[in-house]
Amino acid sequence: MTDTIADYLTRVRNAIKAKHRIVEIPSSNLKKEITKILFDKGYILNYKFDVNDKNQAMIKIALKYNPVTKQPAIRQLDRISSPGLRKYTGVDTLPRVINGLGIAIISTSKGVMTDKEARRENVGGEVICYVS
Repeated sequence: MTDTIADYLTRVRNAIKAKHRIVEIPSSNLKKEITKILFDKGYILNYKFDVNDKNQAMIKIALKYNPVTKQPAIRQLDRISSPGLRKYTGVDTLPRVINGLGIAIISTSKGVMTDKEARRENVGGEVICYVS
């Protein structure tokens, strides 16, 4: 597999469509940072970094749903930059997702952060994905 971030996002999207409560994903440092951002912004309920029986690092993500309407907190999850076509942006052209209601996850020289944090830090970088 060449694009592990696309696999991460696809596993989360598929789990949401199947109305699963928990999704397990193979771990990497970039995936851990994306998971922390999703948790901090309230898109997932909880997460846990674990090791499975084959001694492989895994991320267990508890997905968040509205208790009344059963709608998922993550409505849309789009991969923007891919290994074949990287999308970089400067600080002056950072994207706004749904006019500020969603977030764009950016990989910068100061770490992985949201578009709002990147504006505050005055850095640009690679646009990983949009979450709304």
